[in-house]
Amino acid sequence: MRLVKGDYEHPTIYADDPLEVAQEFAAAGARRLHVVDLDAARGSGQNRDLIQDIVRNAALEVQVAGGVRSKEEVAILLDAGASAVVMGTAAVRNPRLLERCAHSHPRQVLAALDVRDDRAAVSGWTETEPVLIGALVGRWDGLPLGGVILTSIDRDGTMTGPDLGTLGRVRRMTGLDLQYSGGVSSMDDLAKVAAAGAQGVVLGKAIYEGRIKLEDAFAK
Repeated sequence: MRLVKGDYEHPTIYADDPLEVAQEFAAAGARRLHVVDLDAARGSGQNRDLIQDIVRNAALEVQVAGGVRSKEEVAILLDAGASAVVMGTAAVRNPRLLERCAHSHPRQVLAALDVRDDRAAVSGWTETEPVLIGALVGRWDGLPLGGVILTSIDRDGTMTGPDLGTLGRVRRMTGLDLQYSGGVSSMDDLAKVAAAGAQGVVLGKAIYEGRIKLEDAFAK
């Protein structure tokens, strides 16, 4: 399922079998998969069994996001075989928890910086927090995190181009590895994001709708 700008009321369903899609990505040469449990993110359920099935059977390094809000949940997902776990709401609202998780699992926990109207969004992007992005990223910068995933919510799923301004600002705030998501729709966009300092790009709609072929992205 794919959202546009985090709108849960109008999702697009691209496939009924997420494991099959993951295996197709692996066959195309993908090595890492970013999986988001949207139900867990907004607190309306969870898909952990399905995610663990993907982790065990997709022949990919899987980083799992969505509703990870406890040290126990981090440990469960990593023990199940996830290569990394992404904390969003917890990273913003409970920095001490993020710190404990990062020190318990060095380089296997990432912080999600989901930005809407220059504020950090939480709870599946349904709320925003009155915290300065610079203060938030500065707090994360000294932790043994696997990196930060920056998502421009206003660009997410729109394929209107990346938010290079926000990406550049966040890049200057931290020395951590930075992954970017939001609005990427072409090979040219990938080049721009890399030039702006991101070490990785999370692709979704552009792949599903044929704007970017995985084989071409890996060859770049």
